[in-house]
Amino acid sequence: MKIGVPIEIKNNENRVGMTPSGVFELTKRNHEVYVQKNAGSNSGFLDEDYVKAGATILDSIEAIYATAEMIVKVKEPIEPEYKLIKPDQVVFTYFHFASSEVLTNAMIDTKAVCIAYETVEDEDGSLPLLIPMSEVAGRMSIQQGAKYLEKPIMGRGILLGGIPGVPPAKVLILGAGVVGLQAARMASGLGASVYVLDINMKALRHVSEVMPNNVVSEYSSEYNIRKHIADSDLIIGGVLLKGAKAPKLITKDMLKAMRPGTVIVDVAVDQGGCFETTRPTTHEEPTYIIDDVVHYSVANMPGAVPYTSTVGLTNVTLPYVIKLANEGWEEACKNSASLAKGLNIVKGEIVYREIAEAFDVEMSL
Repeated sequence: MKIGVPIEIKNNENRVGMTPSGVFELTKRNHEVYVQKNAGSNSGFLDEDYVKAGATILDSIEAIYATAEMIVKVKEPIEPEYKLIKPDQVVFTYFHFASSEVLTNAMIDTKAVCIAYETVEDEDGSLPLLIPMSEVAGRMSIQQGAKYLEKPIMGRGILLGGIPGVPPAKVLILGAGVVGLQAARMASGLGASVYVLDINMKALRHVSEVMPNNVVSEYSSEYNIRKHIADSDLIIGGVLLKGAKAPKLITKDMLKAMRPGTVIVDVAVDQGGCFETTRPTTHEEPTYIIDDVVHYSVANMPGAVPYTSTVGLTNVTLPYVIKLANEGWEEACKNSASLAKGLNIVKGEIVYREIAEAFDVEMSL
């Protein structure tokens, strides 16, 4: 199969869809891999590294899309790429369709086969291709939150871990999944007072079992959220509904209950965000302020640490890329229930229920 790896053109997206190591695994199986010139440079991978691994370097993104039978990338295609995608071409990437009707309609129009990393699902219900990026985003949410709590950038002016004689900051984490656990691990390690809320008691028990004593688990309800936001310094939104829009757990009116300079970080922004006032931002302009509350909602947080993110992503996507290349998408999805759940849009038809429900359209069976 001919596999294309283009440069990511989304704002400040420095990751790349595949490492040279991943390319080598494909070329040794007699597949052809085409990498756009300088596609990996921001992640620390040079064109010569890809050539040594067996790839062919193409100068333009147009050439990559025109040549490849399957595109392997990181983020969803954006408007300049829509016209480059061909009918029947496989596009394997993060899509998060439920948060964008424009993207959904554009991919329907291409008649391509859209396989979303974020909905590939193992038998135990875990999302193997989302986990490493959720791990990165969860840890980064605390790094970024700590920075934006500083007064020069309109935060409360509080040190996350405090110092002797001065109490630490209070961190509220909504969601005890991968993002929440990684955020709690980072925040607790810095000495913050951490509260993790979730509606899943099994997840909360896990939090209590694996986290230190400065992490408290509590059942998530509107009452408890309203109680905690009044004195929290940093709030992390880490909820996920597979393939669907995130629920709005903090509404606009609730911002008035927060102290000026409170920072909220919405890691769920790719799925529409779990705060009502969330709008996607970029690494160029990561924050905005509403009612004196600092909002951070960068839609590609792991793009700021591209080496770690690219290696972590290729580690989990590569087995699926190999399967798709070896067998073709139809046979691969027949043989793998996990990969079949990644099918979102196939040749102009929505085949994933949560996306159809998000836009109130009929789903193709």
